[in-house]
Amino acid sequence: MQDIKFESAVSLAQQIRSKKRSCIELVDSHLRRIDERNPKLNAFVEVQPDKARAQARVADKAIARSDKLGPLHGVPVSIKSSIEVEGFRCEAGTKLRSGFIASQDAPLVSRLKNAGAIILGTTNCAELLMAWETDNLLYGRTNNPCDSSRTAGGSSGGEAAAIASGMSTGGVGSDGGGSIRVPAHFSGICGLKPTPGRIPSTGHFPVGVGPFSLLGVVGPMARSVADLKVLFEVMQGFDDGDAASAPVAVRWPNLQDVKKLRIGYFEDDGRTPVTPETRAAVRTAAEALKRAGFDVRPFRPEGLEEARQLWWKFFGGAGAMLLGPMLNGREADLSPILKQFSSWTAAEKPHTAQSLLDTWIRRDAIRMKIFEQMREFPILLCPVASIPAFLHGERSWTINGKTIEYLDAWSYCEWFNLLGTPAAVVPVSRSPEGLPIGVQISARPWEEEIVLSVAEVLEEECG
Repeated sequence: MQDIKFESAVSLAQQIRSKKRSCIELVDSHLRRIDERNPKLNAFVEVQPDKARAQARVADKAIARSDKLGPLHGVPVSIKSSIEVEGFRCEAGTKLRSGFIASQDAPLVSRLKNAGAIILGTTNCAELLMAWETDNLLYGRTNNPCDSSRTAGGSSGGEAAAIASGMSTGGVGSDGGGSIRVPAHFSGICGLKPTPGRIPSTGHFPVGVGPFSLLGVVGPMARSVADLKVLFEVMQGFDDGDAASAPVAVRWPNLQDVKKLRIGYFEDDGRTPVTPETRAAVRTAAEALKRAGFDVRPFRPEGLEEARQLWWKFFGGAGAMLLGPMLNGREADLSPILKQFSSWTAAEKPHTAQSLLDTWIRRDAIRMKIFEQMREFPILLCPVASIPAFLHGERSWTINGKTIEYLDAWSYCEWFNLLGTPAAVVPVSRSPEGLPIGVQISARPWEEEIVLSVAEVLEEECG
């Protein structure tokens, strides 16, 4: 058997059911790994070993009694610290919420526990989730397991680092503009940004209302697509605490039917260049899916730039208006990156009722335009970001003689938040420096099962 810390959640659950491993063995192994790796990576912000071991002992007794077991029985997982886990801090990386302890579990956490998962702890994130790196005044900087001089991404960087380093088998992040997908890409793991409402965001901070309900989601992160699938299936489902929630049943498609859907791929968006290794990764993925029997053709939807601009009007402009009252007068308590992000949003004109209405209408119009194009290409394949994991503190990069600014490098994720479509990241290759390179697969709203089916084939083809 391979190293217990790097086995998949699916495999570990099977071993537990067959009594090849015990739940307490799994938990103790992961707690030792946290003791060993977390001081350097700073992925976890809170771990409660006694609580995790107590859950493991209860889980082992259930096996001894031959109780009915859930699909994640005894599997240790982690949760981003912007999501409520009863008895754990839920501070969203900001001193403005320092000491806030959740009094109950978010619905997705309850569903994980009901499936048998054991919560190890909560993970670090960007302050108020407003950056593509994880560094805050409350807990400090999270480092990339592949290279500690680089970021693990943000805002779910702690979650990505915990999973990639074997401290957790899998877990949950959140994503309003790439915050699951960029860390997955940077750290060499898999991640799924679902359709808003497919997995309830109830119990997440900031609360998913207004523009955040259109853009922001919670979703699974893991080292394999198979683990994403089981985490997704356990957490998905209607909850009346999520304004976008809908009762959509899980529908795993026949793979041969999925292969009848045409895949359109593009190596760049025509605006923001990508590194040569990123371009090569998309080509590698396209060729791999062709070998597997998919009809894969070059295609780039029209309207992506407008989608990016509209995303910023919601995330940057309207988001600043929602969070502004919380930040005003507390500048001394804010991290440098949040101050910088606030300066970027302050440069935009505040929304009026008319401008917000216009933005909303244009958002609906661009969705219809792009979805019409996706009738011919129901699946899209593209980069996750312009670059692999960057050095701590970097704010711009040069690609093909063009300077790429911080806010532009992640536009490849932002379209799909504006469109409300599911998107998964699968690691495909590495850069010359040995940094992971992932690609992104997206489909139409509520088609997570199709996205994950294609992602699983790509993972198998790319090894």
